[in-house]
Amino acid sequence: MTKLSAEAWAIVEGRHSDPFHYLGLHTEDGQTVVRAFLPEASDVEAIGEHGETASLERIHDAGLFAGALPNGSKRYQLRARYGDRVVNLDDPYRFPPVLTDFDLYLLGEGTHQLIYDKLGAHPMTLDGVDGVACYWELFVPHAAVGDHYKFDIIGAQGQHLPLKSDPLAFAAEMRPSTASIVFDETRLPHPRPAPAGINALGAPMSIYEVHLGSWRRKGHNEWLSYRDLADQLPRYVRDLGFTHVEFLPVNEHPFDGSWGYQPTGLFAPTSRFGPPQDFCALVDACHREGLGVMLDWVPGHFPDDPHGLGQFDGTALYEHANPLQGRHLDWGTLIYNYGRTEVVNFLVSNALFWLERYAIDGLRVDAVASMLYLDYSRPAGAWIPNKYGGRENLEAVNFLRRFNTEVFARFPQATTAAEESTAWPQVSRPVEYGGLGFGYKWNMGWMHDTLNYIAKDPIHRKHHHGDILFGLHYAFSENFILPLSHDEVVHGKRSIIGRMPGDAWQRFANLRAYYAFMFGHPGKKLMFMGCEFAQEREWNHDRSLDWHLLEQEKHAGIQSLIRDLNRLYGAVPALHELDCDPAGFEWVVTDDAGGNVFGWIRKGNDAGARCLVVVNFSPNVYHNYRVRVPLSGKWREVLNSDSAHYGGSNVGNVGEVMALDGTVPVLDLTIPPLAAIFLVPES
Repeated sequence: MTKLSAEAWAIVEGRHSDPFHYLGLHTEDGQTVVRAFLPEASDVEAIGEHGETASLERIHDAGLFAGALPNGSKRYQLRARYGDRVVNLDDPYRFPPVLTDFDLYLLGEGTHQLIYDKLGAHPMTLDGVDGVACYWELFVPHAAVGDHYKFDIIGAQGQHLPLKSDPLAFAAEMRPSTASIVFDETRLPHPRPAPAGINALGAPMSIYEVHLGSWRRKGHNEWLSYRDLADQLPRYVRDLGFTHVEFLPVNEHPFDGSWGYQPTGLFAPTSRFGPPQDFCALVDACHREGLGVMLDWVPGHFPDDPHGLGQFDGTALYEHANPLQGRHLDWGTLIYNYGRTEVVNFLVSNALFWLERYAIDGLRVDAVASMLYLDYSRPAGAWIPNKYGGRENLEAVNFLRRFNTEVFARFPQATTAAEESTAWPQVSRPVEYGGLGFGYKWNMGWMHDTLNYIAKDPIHRKHHHGDILFGLHYAFSENFILPLSHDEVVHGKRSIIGRMPGDAWQRFANLRAYYAFMFGHPGKKLMFMGCEFAQEREWNHDRSLDWHLLEQEKHAGIQSLIRDLNRLYGAVPALHELDCDPAGFEWVVTDDAGGNVFGWIRKGNDAGARCLVVVNFSPNVYHNYRVRVPLSGKWREVLNSDSAHYGGSNVGNVGEVMALDGTVPVLDLTIPPLAAIFLVPES
């Protein structure tokens, strides 16, 4: 047996960094030489382009063969014997590389924004042979769409690693299986676009947040498929007047209980509900109903499952090596190393992928605070300061700015939103002015303060009056979304209706008043599924929402109120045009703590676009309650949450009120108990 070179030993031992340099077709000393590595083959021949054959010598028992190719052929096949079976096959190492030098330059620089066009598994035809190009980098002849695959990696120290899924796989097996699946993402049907301007600051934005696996289920507690959801969900959301639907993460993930927030396949829609093209159909159905589609996106951390990104090549490739930087203590997950250009490139490209391939209209970034602070949820001494000695994660800040810059540059109609729970400044301000560049920020402070207020018995609310007032001190410092999200109806927090005090009637009246308060308040709106009909129990990802509750009038009344609030919010310019501008808001009642009453004027761009919102968080009816308004004449009561249609007591202003003449016009109102009223001037 031929004495092996160091390069040949590297092939046999699986540690050659560039096997193309040794395997395949080479010209050496004027001869055309073929080398092939075919483990378990006993004999191998090379077949030239005119049918001539030449035996290749077995130069190592591991399956390494070499020999001269007759007549100087440039194209060849291999004929290999495996026991009694003889097969002809195309040698992967005879095909040219697909990655160009320019690709390699951009990948090294971290500026290859569309890496999904190059990395991953791509069906293609090379030199007349169908196959799949896998990166880095091998063309696998005769591999095809639907084939399952993983990467078998030898680490830098010679260690054999667990089989790894492809970080850029476009489809994946259903858990608990973890293989990647060859899928031609270039052939995805492209969903029709959402309506123009749907994400604009001056447009109404009311978001219905959905966990696809538990919105509805089939008879035996089976998931709805993407196609089932496409038939049912968009029509329902549009009927209720929402403008957007937001999906909890749809990226492939191994653990149902993570709700998708611990993804392993960032480029693959989860296979739980069907193939990628069916997810396209769901997006298209939403757009057909005039809805924008937002995805929860998780660039902050990832799970340490053996098949995933952790220790991908035997080293901390995607994550930090030091656990003080690289492991999230709350969730037991790994944290991306934003100081690596390749990691940032991977994440930014993933964001662009969903916007381009699936026509997604916006990305809500999860757990931004955990990215921004090096000491997030860490005890003293368990974190590493930045180069200036501070707690800010400077690399994460740069990543978020680049992410937003690229998204808005390439998809100006799209938007981004940050779930950020601290006072970090300028989250939704442009990068060029020192901001992080997000389109919107979730207003977590508003959510905490107002839920704290509404959970109090009305007799005690006068002591918490500031919980309502305080939010307006910073309401226009960011482009805010008011979130009643999935996080507020789990882990013992109770449902939203479950937080309401009082007897059965008061609980539902409190909820009606709170929802109306939310829709009258500056800021875009977000509501998790089930909240729209006052689901009593906490959300459970393993079962359907309790749709049977709609058979009860009190629950159906809440749903009707949400429908009418959404329609009012969209129809009245004063309620949405200046949602994020202090010029769109003016207090008119702030000092009635004893009465639990608040009042304000919402304003639109036009001088006549005004809406008075008065909220009574007490169970008392107030007659002849005087509120100043900016315009004289008739004011129409366009919504009253105490209407019997919603389950209320039908106390109100009989549809209209005339402003009393004076230096400042005044409305003499009847304010219903635990309710909100909306009035607009007669045009």
